[in-house]
Amino acid sequence: MKNLPILKWALIVGIVVVLNLFFNYAISLIYKMPQWDKYCPQQQVTVPPKTQAECVSKGGAWTEGGDVAIKGNVTVPTPAGDRIVGWCDVNFTCNKEFNDAQKLYTRNVFIALVVLGVVSLVVGFFFSEITAVSLGLSFGGVLSFIIGSIRYWSDMDDYFRVIILGLALIELIWLGVKKIKD
Repeated sequence: MKNLPILKWALIVGIVVVLNLFFNYAISLIYKMPQWDKYCPQQQVTVPPKTQAECVSKGGAWTEGGDVAIKGNVTVPTPAGDRIVGWCDVNFTCNKEFNDAQKLYTRNVFIALVVLGVVSLVVGFFFSEITAVSLGLSFGGVLSFIIGSIRYWSDMDDYFRVIILGLALIELIWLGVKKIKD
């Protein structure tokens, strides 16, 4: 069995990948991601508001205009006598609500992935007699930390980042001191 080390590493990589696929799929199955259409339903026919009062009453944000109109992503001059006084972002309020729900979702997924990562790391240390399983679970737990952090990092408060990183560092050092003896 001269290929045994290669087979062990294949098992380790398999555990790491499947463990994190399992974590992320299970979370998405149990805890649904907010859908933009639920917050900002699209109608088949829309008539854009023409006044500030009408815009605000529909939850939009009014922007004062000038002698230009915005069509798609292009700003074009308006014909004489067809002066645009402003334009309405009709999705302003619903988009803000969606973004708030998305931030809450990513925070909760981050917490779940960190907890699952810690559990995997700890369980991995208890299987230290079976090296491939132990390494697979341990690396899988670390990858879960990385995935959770990447998903939530941009929305995370700076103090929360420092606290989370400090706790993770303390946990890793504690596990290393308690479980790994040279």
